[in-house]
Amino acid sequence: MDNLKLGAFSVSLSVKDIHVSKAFYEKLGFTTFAGSLEQNYLIMKNENTLIGLFQGMFKGNILTFNPGWDENANNLETFDDIREIQRHLKANGLTINPEVDESASGPASFMVTDPDGNTILFDQHR
Repeated sequence: MDNLKLGAFSVSLSVKDIHVSKAFYEKLGFTTFAGSLEQNYLIMKNENTLIGLFQGMFKGNILTFNPGWDENANNLETFDDIREIQRHLKANGLTINPEVDESASGPASFMVTDPDGNTILFDQHR
């Protein structure tokens, strides 16, 4: 598995005020794609670019990959299952926390941290 298929990519931003952040990103041409202001999260889209706004859910910003989805949340015909991705990353010496149960199937998620402390979330919804 030389070239992992990681799926849709987005940046998940931890924001102080979701209403202020929504207005800011709208000025940059983003529109609401998914989420709920009442639940303090929005997924905003500008062409193929996705940004998640999350108020009070986590600290810091997160790089997010969604195996099995394209940038429109459509199912991809072929993709690397999250368990395959986890096995590959572990075989290459990366620490997974928390790990996905590799005997299960379907939706699951895990995280890794890059050398600079940035969190990378792999979040499969199918």
